[in-house]
Amino acid sequence: MAKAKKKKNNENPEAPDVANFDQVAPVEPKAPKAKKQAKAQGTKKEKKLKKELSEHTSFKNINNKKSKKRQAVWVKKFTLTYEEELQKLQIELLKWQKHVIANDQRVLLLFEGRDAAGKGGTIKRIVEHLNPRGARVVALLKPSDRERTQWYFQRYIQQLPSGGEIVLFDRSWYNRAMVEPTMGFCTDEENKRFLKDVPLLESMLVKGGISLFKFFFSVSKEEQVRRFQARITDPLKQYKISPVDREAQERWDDYTIRKFQMLNETNRTISPWSIIRSDNKKKARLNCIKYILSKVEYNGKIAPEKLQVDSEIVVSGIDEIRFMEDHLMSGMELPG
Repeated sequence: MAKAKKKKNNENPEAPDVANFDQVAPVEPKAPKAKKQAKAQGTKKEKKLKKELSEHTSFKNINNKKSKKRQAVWVKKFTLTYEEELQKLQIELLKWQKHVIANDQRVLLLFEGRDAAGKGGTIKRIVEHLNPRGARVVALLKPSDRERTQWYFQRYIQQLPSGGEIVLFDRSWYNRAMVEPTMGFCTDEENKRFLKDVPLLESMLVKGGISLFKFFFSVSKEEQVRRFQARITDPLKQYKISPVDREAQERWDDYTIRKFQMLNETNRTISPWSIIRSDNKKKARLNCIKYILSKVEYNGKIAPEKLQVDSEIVVSGIDEIRFMEDHLMSGMELPG
C-alpha cells in the first residue's frame, strides 16, 4: 500500500507527501460565502455611489433591458433645487388652504400677462396638490352671443369665490384692458369705461371680504418668440396656439402701451398689481408662490426669510409704472 501511494506521489511531483501531510498548509478553495460577501460588498458600494449621485443626478433607464449600457442621466443642480423648493412651497399652500377652509375665507387670484408668459404653468403648480373641493381655476372662453348682451363683469361675478374657497382666474376681466382694445374686440369707449369702473368693483370686492391678488406676468419679446416656436413643434402644447398669438409679436408695442395705461388706471393701494418677470419660468413660479404665502397668515407657517422673494423677479405695480415711463421717455425698447 505504501509503495502504491509513493508511486502516485511520484506521478504528481507537486502533490504533498502523505507522510508529511500535517506540515503542509491546506489549500482552501473559494467558498461560496466569500463570493456572497464580495457581492454584498459590491452592492453596498453601488448603493453608496447611487446615493451620492442622487444629490445631483436623476437616474433614468438604469434598469432598461433594451439598453446594453447602464447609464445615469445628469440633471442640472438647479432643476433638483427647484423641485425640492417647489414641493416645500406646495406643502405651505396646503397649510394655507386648510386655514382658508377652516375660517371661511374667500380668496381671488387674477393672472394676467402676454401670451406665453407662463400664467398657466404657475397656476398649475399652485393647485397641483390643493384639495379640489376648495380650489378652482376659471379660464373662460370668449363671450357667447348672450353674454355679449350682459353687463361686462357679469360672467366673471358669478365665478367669484364662496367661503372656504380659493379661485384662480387664468385671464380675467382685464381682457378689456389689453387684448380686446389691441385686437379691436371692443371700442375705445368701452375700454375707457372699463378702466374707470374696475377700480370701483375691486374696491367693493376687497371691502366685502375677498382677499384679492393681481399678477401680471411679464415676458420679453425674444422669449415669447421661443415659446411660440415650442408650441408649434411640441404636440402637447399645440392646443395653446391661437390666431391672437400670431399677431402678438407684430403688435408688441401696442400691447405695451395698453399695459402701461392699465397699470396707471388700476394699480390702487387697496388692489395693487404685482409684476412677475417670467423669462425664467421656474423662478417666476417659485417667487409668485412665495409672494402669496408671504402675504397671508396660517398655522405652522415657515420662517419669513424662507418666503423672501427675489426683487428682480417680483416688482410692485408702482415700480413697474416708473420703469415703463423711463423706457417711454428714453425711447428704449419697451418691456413686456
